[in-house]
Amino acid sequence: MIVVAENLFWGVKRKTIVSDVSLSVARGETLGLIGPNGSGKSSLLRLLAGLRRPDSGRVAIHGQDIAQISRRALSQQIAFVQQNAATDTNVSVLDVVRLGRTPHRSALSGWSPEDQTAVALALERVDMSDRLAQAWQTLSGGERQRVHIARALAQSPKIMFLDEPTNHLDIHHQIEILRLVRDLDLTSVVALHDLNLAAMFCDRIVVLDEGRVFASGTPEDVLTEPLLREVFRVEAGVSSSPYHNRPHIHFMAG
Repeated sequence: MIVVAENLFWGVKRKTIVSDVSLSVARGETLGLIGPNGSGKSSLLRLLAGLRRPDSGRVAIHGQDIAQISRRALSQQIAFVQQNAATDTNVSVLDVVRLGRTPHRSALSGWSPEDQTAVALALERVDMSDRLAQAWQTLSGGERQRVHIARALAQSPKIMFLDEPTNHLDIHHQIEILRLVRDLDLTSVVALHDLNLAAMFCDRIVVLDEGRVFASGTPEDVLTEPLLREVFRVEAGVSSSPYHNRPHIHFMAG
């Protein structure tokens, strides 16, 4: 397993946010994290990526405890795409994506052909190659999200953590981004609100509820009508889609 979490606990001011979570992610796998608002998805992602230290438990990457890995070495292996990244600095699209190369460069190193290729390919993959000079402040929310995903891709990571990457995206780019993540030669953990997108693009799904793992398995195993009723408090029918043979959830209007 590439990513292994064992008995993670984390909380704030005596409130437990992540409670005894254990999971593993295989090489090349796309693991989806789903759950109601406040279930601990974002906090768990940050623990897995080493952006927060657990109160107890451990996370290992390639068999090594991430607490023992330097920040620079970790950044060469892991990329993190957060929900809402903002800046007041007057920067261009190209400036933001070039930041992804920082872990691979020393303070005195010049811009290499490898750096240039990584940035160009990342921009092409998110359909932003024609926006290189555009100012960050003029981008829509969805465009900013695509640029941040490009920055993460330019990092050339082996593992990518994405927190609600489809937020603010139109349906075309939601599907394109998740298809891209699925088809990349890397391991990914993605927090998603849209259960049908999770079913379409994730190899396995972990369901969180009140900070704990409620269920874990393939979309077919996890996305059941009883689970949707108990965890998400919705009435829904689940059937196999004739288009992709994955579960498709039909929510009841009442």
